[in-house]
Amino acid sequence: MSHTPPYHLHDAIGYQLTVTARLQERRFEAALKTIGLTRITWCVLLAVGDETLRHPSAIASFIGIDRTAASRALRQMEGDGLIVRDGGTADKRTTRVSLTKTGAEKLANAAPLAAESRATIEAKLPPDDLAHLRRLLARLREDDDTPLTRL
Repeated sequence: MSHTPPYHLHDAIGYQLTVTARLQERRFEAALKTIGLTRITWCVLLAVGDETLRHPSAIASFIGIDRTAASRALRQMEGDGLIVRDGGTADKRTTRVSLTKTGAEKLANAAPLAAESRATIEAKLPPDDLAHLRRLLARLREDDDTPLTRL
């Protein structure tokens, strides 16, 4: 009978990535909650406002979520008065997304929270290490562009 060596949880890169991501998420989500946003609503506001993406499929692709998750988020955000959706000019089957005044204000209020959250974690590594970490994380995601069902 072969012997399987014990699994060392804390040595597993997946475990380390998950714990690190969850700690960062918790910190950022707590800040966003103070202004009535979630990570997904922040990402949508960023996609529509700063990135000027207007179509649900482009928004979903930018965030890295599937179209069903994007549609669900857009429906909720429209109900909350953060965005408006309307038919395209040439083809009424095309949906165009725009920020409302409230959505633009929430985006402006969230930007410093996002910057602070990013600075908090990035301050732990020197710039060369951050650049290297970004390259390594991108490499780990290579050939796996399957959209997420939730962010």
